[in-house]
Amino acid sequence: MRGLRFPPAALAALLVVAGRVYPAAPTPDYQAVRQQFLQAMSNAAIGGESGDDGSLRAYPLYPYLQAERIRQALANDATVGAADRSAAGFLATYGLQPVAAELRRSWLENLAQRQQWSTFLEVFRDAGATDALRCQALSARIATAQTALLGPSLVRQWLTTREVPECDPAYAWGFEHGVITAQLVERRARMALEAGNSALAKPLIARLPGPEAAPLRLWAQLLDSPQRTLDLLLNQPGTEVLPEALRAGWARLARQDPDAAVERYAQLVRSRNLTSETASAYALDLALPLAWQRDARAEDFFARVGTHDLDDSALEWRARAALWVANWPLVTQTIAAMSETGRQSARWRYWSARAADQSGDAALAHRLFAALAPDDNYYSGLAAARLGISVAPHPQPLDRDEAIRARLAQIPSLVRAHELLLCELRGAALSEWQFAYDDLSPAERQQAVPLLADWGWYDLAVTAATSLRIFYDYNLLYPQPYQTSVTAAAHAAQLPVSLIYGMIRQESLYRTDVVSSAGARGLMQLELSTARPTARALKLPAPHMGDLFDPQLNSTLGAERLHILLDKVDGQLPLALAAYNAGIAAASRWLPASSIAPDVWVENIPYNETRNYVQHILWHSVVYAWLRSDGQAQDTASWLMPIRAMGPTQARIEPN
Repeated sequence: MRGLRFPPAALAALLVVAGRVYPAAPTPDYQAVRQQFLQAMSNAAIGGESGDDGSLRAYPLYPYLQAERIRQALANDATVGAADRSAAGFLATYGLQPVAAELRRSWLENLAQRQQWSTFLEVFRDAGATDALRCQALSARIATAQTALLGPSLVRQWLTTREVPECDPAYAWGFEHGVITAQLVERRARMALEAGNSALAKPLIARLPGPEAAPLRLWAQLLDSPQRTLDLLLNQPGTEVLPEALRAGWARLARQDPDAAVERYAQLVRSRNLTSETASAYALDLALPLAWQRDARAEDFFARVGTHDLDDSALEWRARAALWVANWPLVTQTIAAMSETGRQSARWRYWSARAADQSGDAALAHRLFAALAPDDNYYSGLAAARLGISVAPHPQPLDRDEAIRARLAQIPSLVRAHELLLCELRGAALSEWQFAYDDLSPAERQQAVPLLADWGWYDLAVTAATSLRIFYDYNLLYPQPYQTSVTAAAHAAQLPVSLIYGMIRQESLYRTDVVSSAGARGLMQLELSTARPTARALKLPAPHMGDLFDPQLNSTLGAERLHILLDKVDGQLPLALAAYNAGIAAASRWLPASSIAPDVWVENIPYNETRNYVQHILWHSVVYAWLRSDGQAQDTASWLMPIRAMGPTQARIEPN
């Protein structure tokens, strides 16, 4: 059954590592030898003596120690020859296992560095290889004169919108031998421009003859300096420009400066002789950023967009713009134009009910709200509030099969995954998990999810459950780790424990070790620039980077940070949550000129991530409150409290 895998984005998110312990029950059979293994791994990493006794050889992770020793030997000129032989034997023994795949990558990188190209080609496998290794494989074939069928592989590596420095030697050979032609250069330049990567495109354009280069150079200028370049084109209507280049420059200007685009729209239509049909896409490019800014002019430009350009994404923003100005008939009309899938989503079923209510059809609104309320999501919580009823989630526990779970726990790759997790080698643990998961039956995959939860590997349990469409086993999907720390943090900040758990679920999926691309760390994803002033407010010592991986400190500072934000926004929870995610400066920009319905305000948050963040946390907090109250229905009436306009003092922008 190999080949069925988690979505790449989900798997990539799970691979972020900073090196903290997951809370899992110790494995008595291995607890003592585990420490010995970790010490041996530490010694191996610095090239120390092996010093292991026979007990380590029976330990499931012993191959990882062998692989580490081989890696260290490869880096030593005195031992590299023997290490090559050891690496070959290791790969022959462990075949396709993750530990072999990792050593193969390390060995290939070492062979490329030493330019041992014949051995490189013997070891190289295209499956699972990185672009860098594929490029080095091309160099190996060139160095060993195996170029008869090189062309197709080289062209595949050439046609990318990413720069791969390891490919430069192979590209040079391709230019020299006529494999990479001017047509291929032009094709890659176009691909880069279509991806908005003018930095990659410009040196490629420089290789082209003048007639072929000119339109692409203008395209790059439109991306780099859209307003200046568009003004030149608008004042020189006879200048030829590729339609896709003009559209790209216009879209970039509309996003960067919607006011400037509004000023130039009529001139664009005139100077480029656009018809109502050909102008439609340009109107949409401007309508969207105006809608993101909650600008009333958005509807004027949406009205100029032809139906052929209004996909569900565009229609959603047209509906949001109509919501902001309370144009309820247009809301209904826009939802009706969506696809069946869009119309039947919880989001737009809810807004259909709201539009019916605002249009005076109370009976229809009640039916629509009542049909939505039994769902388990943010919009069903809103529907319940509109109906004046409390919310009780509808659990669907996964049937546990202890026999299957016991069998799973004995699968060697899952044993290794668990041990690697306990040893804080999370990336390797995930590789072993995926290796096992690929061969499991559907029934076994379902039973593997609670096994992960038993191990305390909560983020992978939730990710695996979601991939299997297990959405309503709330005890499984809403664990409550670090209870002492989280409860103390919530009480100190005078906030509900359920709210803090909801934030932890959304921020980190319960991982103490996670690090975001922006450098936010730990359970509640704190950056040092935020954590330190928060600690100062609590009269705590200034934390260091590593301190933010401590669940007690992180939850304490995160809860207090939310408390501070709530004070700044006069207790308005959706606004405070938006500020926690996107920053107080962004949330302040989104404040309405006058009070507005909270569901309308949340729906019009321009950042998709932040809108989803606020909605998910509100729902997560309901589920957690329900769980913590032994199934007591929860009141969501507070979700209907208007978002109030705030004075300049209240809504001031502060750096932290």
